[in-house]
Amino acid sequence: MIAILLSPFYIVINFYIARWLLCWMQACSKHFKKKKIRILIICIYTFFASALLVGFLLPPGPIERLLKSIGNYWLGVLLYVILTVLIADGIRQVIRKSKNIKEEYILSKRVFVIVGTVCIVIISTISIWGAINARIIRTTEYEVTINKKVKNMKKLKIALVADLHMGYNIGVPQITKMVKKINEQNPDVVVIAGDIFDNEYEALDNPKKLAQTLKKIKSKYGVYATYGNHDINEKILAGFTFSKKGEKKESDIRMDQLLAKANIDLLRDEEVLIKDSFYLYGRPDYRRPGRGITIRKTPKEITENLDKRKPIIVIDHEPSELQELADAGVDMDLCGHTHDGQLFPGNLTTALVWENSYGYLKKDNMHNIVTSGVGLFGPNMRVGTIAEVAIINVKFK
Repeated sequence: MIAILLSPFYIVINFYIARWLLCWMQACSKHFKKKKIRILIICIYTFFASALLVGFLLPPGPIERLLKSIGNYWLGVLLYVILTVLIADGIRQVIRKSKNIKEEYILSKRVFVIVGTVCIVIISTISIWGAINARIIRTTEYEVTINKKVKNMKKLKIALVADLHMGYNIGVPQITKMVKKINEQNPDVVVIAGDIFDNEYEALDNPKKLAQTLKKIKSKYGVYATYGNHDINEKILAGFTFSKKGEKKESDIRMDQLLAKANIDLLRDEEVLIKDSFYLYGRPDYRRPGRGITIRKTPKEITENLDKRKPIIVIDHEPSELQELADAGVDMDLCGHTHDGQLFPGNLTTALVWENSYGYLKKDNMHNIVTSGVGLFGPNMRVGTIAEVAIINVKFK
C-alpha cells in the first residue's frame, strides 16, 4: 500500500530529473535539440527508471535478474542525483537573492552548462565509488572484557557477520570474499546475526555453490546464526514487501535446508552451551519471529534457566531491548540490521533511530556490538559506510 501511495512522488521526481537532464544536454549542444535524439534520451532514461518495476513483474529468469540488478544500481544513483541537483538549485536561488552577482549571469547558458557538468561529475564519482566500495570487505576489531571466570578458557575470538542479503545484489563472489576474510582471522566461533537472505529464495544466483562456500568457514566451535526480518519468503520492490493475503511471513524451507547443508546451526529462540564454558543464545527477529514462533521470549525468560556464572552471549538481529537484556544478565549482545545507514546521509538518520546504530556500546555490564554488515539492501552501493567482518576479542577474568 505504501509503495502505491509513493509511486506518484517517484514519477514526479523522475520527470523533474529527466527534464533537467534534457535542458542541460540541449544547453551543451544543439544536436540534443533534435526530436529523435530527445526521444532516444527519454527512452533510455525511462528504461533505467522503470527497470526495477519491470523486473518485479517478470517471472524468475535471467532477464528478471538483470533488470532488478540495474534497478538496484539506479536507486543509488537516483538518490545522489536528487541530492546534488536540489543542492545546486538551492545554491543558485540563494545567490540570486543575494544580489551580489547579476541575475543574467546566474541564469546564463554558460553557467548552467558548467554547473550541470560539475553535478554530473559529482554524481558519477560518488556512484562509481559506492558500487566499488560495496564489494570491499574490511575487518573491524573490538576488545572486550567479560568479568566472569571461565574454566580452561581465558579468551575467545568471535567473528560477527550480518546482513549478507544473498539475492539479486549479493552472490557467490561476495560470500567467497567474506569466507576468506573470516578464515584469515582463525576465529573460535562465528555468528551470523540475521538477514542471511534477501527475502526471495529464487533470487539466489547459485544456491548449491553458496552452500558449498559457506561450508568452508573454519572455526573451533562452529558457526551459529539467527534469522532477521528479511529471512522470509516474500516479494520485495524498492524496499517494500508484498505478500498474498493470509500468507504467513516465514522463511522458505529451502533457506533452512541451505544453512543445514552449509553446517550452520540456526538458533530459534534457543541457547547452546559451548564446551560447558559459555552460552550462545539466538533470538528470532523482533518484528518477524518466523516459523513456529509467534512471540519471542523476553530477555528475562532467556536467562532465567541459564547458569549466570557462565558468560551469556546473545545473537539478535536488531539492536533493541538493550537495557532489558543488560538487566537480565546478558554479557554481550551481537547485532546487525542497521547497515550503518549504508548510504550517506542514511547513517545520520539511523543514529537517531537506534541507541547504538553501529559499533560498540556499553550498557551497564553488557557489551553491545552492531556490525554494518557484509551485503546490501536495495541500492547496490555503499557510500560513507563499509562492508565488514567484525572480530571481537573477548577476555575473561
